[in-house]
Amino acid sequence: MAITLDRPRTGARAPKRRSWAPLWLLSPAGIVILAVTVAPIVYLVFTSFTDYDQRSLFTGAYDAVGLAQYTSLLGDPAFWASLVRTILFTAAMVVGSIAIGTGVSHLLTRLGTVMRYVVTIVLIFAWGMPNVASSIVWKWLFQPGYGVVNWLLTQTHLFGDMTNTAWSNSTFLSYFSIWMLIVWQAVPFIALTLYAAETQIPIDLKEAARLDGASEWRVYRTIVVTFLRPTLLLVTILSVIWDFNVFNQIWLVSQGGPDSSTTTLGVYSFITAFVSFDVGKGAAISVVTTLLLVILTSFYVRNLLRSGEDL
Repeated sequence: MAITLDRPRTGARAPKRRSWAPLWLLSPAGIVILAVTVAPIVYLVFTSFTDYDQRSLFTGAYDAVGLAQYTSLLGDPAFWASLVRTILFTAAMVVGSIAIGTGVSHLLTRLGTVMRYVVTIVLIFAWGMPNVASSIVWKWLFQPGYGVVNWLLTQTHLFGDMTNTAWSNSTFLSYFSIWMLIVWQAVPFIALTLYAAETQIPIDLKEAARLDGASEWRVYRTIVVTFLRPTLLLVTILSVIWDFNVFNQIWLVSQGGPDSSTTTLGVYSFITAFVSFDVGKGAAISVVTTLLLVILTSFYVRNLLRSGEDL
């Protein structure tokens, strides 16, 4: 009895079996993301279309108001005032952070090895300090009566006796102290990022320009700035997003005062939702703020794609 065996066909491919292992491995992280990110966003958007207020906290009762919430919000002068404050304050913080950060990054290229390490470590410590802790210390520095900054300014005799000056009671002084705090926190990241980019510039280009008689300022403007332009653009867009969303520093230093003069969109949303207990309106302010940040983020993503970076 002859036995014949079928030989596998040459070139025939076995059907691929779909593996579910990657999906099972990613499912815990996906559940966590859904629980702590997606679900709160969905609930925030839902709440923004309701009149959820202090009564709802105890009874659970609320009514759907739909787009009337946003119509009322867009007709609120306080909302537009806080939006204008946010835009102007963000512009001031971004300009200050980028200007000082660019200067510090160029300074790092001129320092010796030991001093460069010292400055880098100091920048990393400043960057790593929690903004809540630094804001509380900052407020203590500017306290009337025993604040260190008030004492130092008094000793210079340039501004008279500032011992009992309350910075939080003046609109200009409040903005200035908060501006200094946020710029101080932002400069380390910007300086170290730009320094890393500046060290990648070919030294031959600078030497050739100097041999042609170019001044140091012309070398920096025509060569260094040209190479740093993509990094500067990305750092600027990130700074705009971060500074537009600042809340902790403003709330801990001035709580939006005096007379709501430092109330930005984040502070206005918090006061509306958790001080006035108009949770629905506060949610609507947060949704509008998020949409503005999404528009800003789209510029960042578009620039990443144009520069060839992966998301």
